[in-house]
Amino acid sequence: MHDGKGAILHVEDLVVTFHPSTGTLTALDHVSLTVNSSEIVGLVGESGCGKSTLAKAILVIVPSPGQIV
Repeated sequence: MHDGKGAILHVEDLVVTFHPSTGTLTALDHVSLTVNSSEIVGLVGESGCGKSTLAKAILVIVPSPGQIV
């Protein structure tokens, strides 16, 4: 895997959890992603798989009761 040097985006072992009254839910579990300046990246997946949560975590705007661990 790329070491992240020279990357325009480098995420390593990202974990996002939510803590509703029913307990802890892990939304993202050790996600790693590197995007270099010459790359175009698309993120696809089923509804509810975490695409929006990943984007919000990268922007550090995960809504409560979410937490970037």
